[in-house]
Amino acid sequence: MNYKIMIVEDDTSIANLLSDYIEKYGYETIVVKDFEKVLEIFEEENPHLVLLDVNLPRYDGYYWCRKIRNKSLCPIIFISARVGEIEQVMAIESGADDYITKPFYYDVVIAKIKSQLRRSYGNYSLQSQQRTIEVEGLTLYPEVPELRYNDKTVITTKKESILIEILISNYPKSVSRDILLEKLWDDQSFVEENTLNVNVARLRKRLQELDIEEAIKTVRGVGYRLEVTWRND
Repeated sequence: MNYKIMIVEDDTSIANLLSDYIEKYGYETIVVKDFEKVLEIFEEENPHLVLLDVNLPRYDGYYWCRKIRNKSLCPIIFISARVGEIEQVMAIESGADDYITKPFYYDVVIAKIKSQLRRSYGNYSLQSQQRTIEVEGLTLYPEVPELRYNDKTVITTKKESILIEILISNYPKSVSRDILLEKLWDDQSFVEENTLNVNVARLRKRLQELDIEEAIKTVRGVGYRLEVTWRND
C-alpha cells in the first residue's frame, strides 16, 4: 500500500527536507503551499497521515486540526517549536494523535509516522473489530472512514462515507435527494442545491480510484442509486 503523507509547514526549508526524507522510505508526500486552503487540499488528496505545524499564516494548526478531524479520522501529528505542556494539551484536544517538538530528529519523525500508520491501517488496526458494510466485494469501514475493493484502498471524507453507506444500505433501491440531504446535513436550509452534486461527484472519483466506474446512477426526479457494475469483472 502506497501511503500518502500531507505536510503542512510554512517553513519551506523544513517542509522540503521532511518531504525528501519521508519519500526515501517509499511514502508519497504532498507539501501544502496555500495555507488558506488546507482543508480543500486535504479533501482533494485524501492523505493517510498529516504532519501539521502549529504556527501557520492566518489560521493556526489547532484550527486546521479540528477542521480535518470533522472530516476524517486519519492520523495527525503536530510538529512545532512550541514546547509548553499547554500547547501539547491543546493539540490533543483538537484531535491530534501525537506531538513532536522542534528541533527534531528525522528518524523520530519516521518512527512516529510508521507507528501511526500501523495503528490506523496495519497490524495494530482495529478495523477487524469495527463495523463494516459490504456489497459485492466493496467494503466500507465507516469509522475510519475507508473504502476497500480487491487490493486497493481509499480514504474518504466523513460526508463521502455517510453517502456511500446510505447507498450501500439501500441497494438496489434509489435514495431520494431529500433523504440524502437530511442524513448529510442537520440544517438543509443552509445547503446549496449543488452541494449534494459535488459530494456525489467526489464519491464517484473515490470509486474510480478503486477501478469502479459508473457505480452511482442519477435517477432523474428522484435521487441516486448504487449500481453494482463491477461484479462481473
